[in-house]
Amino acid sequence: MADQFPMPLGTILPHFSLNDVVSGKTVSADDFPNRPLVAMFICRHCPYVKHVQDELARIGKDYEGKIGIVAISSNDIEAYPEDSPDSLKEQAEEVGFNFPYLYDESQEVAKMFTAACTPDTFLFDSQKKLAYRGQLDDSRPGSDIPVTGGDLRAAIDDLLSGQKVNQDQKPSVGCGIKWKA
Repeated sequence: MADQFPMPLGTILPHFSLNDVVSGKTVSADDFPNRPLVAMFICRHCPYVKHVQDELARIGKDYEGKIGIVAISSNDIEAYPEDSPDSLKEQAEEVGFNFPYLYDESQEVAKMFTAACTPDTFLFDSQKKLAYRGQLDDSRPGSDIPVTGGDLRAAIDDLLSGQKVNQDQKPSVGCGIKWKA
């Protein structure tokens, strides 16, 4: 399992190199030099991800060319076959993700990030230091609160405008990552 202590702000982006389920290409942390990077841990089966996936696609389109974005799925696919690479590819195509969707079979990347749930969102600045780790917004499945991506968007906008990201960050809420036994 991931460490019980989350990754502190200021932590340097962990190195990762994983296959994109859509293109089949290997994507690494080094593919995003000199710009902010959002790394989000998501999957297909989680109702919390289903609730926000359209907004994740909008964020990808709204910030295209300004920041890097990767989605990573680390769930145990033996226990959750809906999170298999082929199924993730279908999700990416159906929802319209324009960013790499990476499969973390060993779960080592999720452990390096101390990812806890889906969705779990990390924003690194252009120097690859963690600037934001938290929720997308206050919306939850079954709530009347609209999905806006407001918390993540505010953090991205702060970075892009050269401002300090608000340190008052709410943790992500979702389904726990499905760790292998």
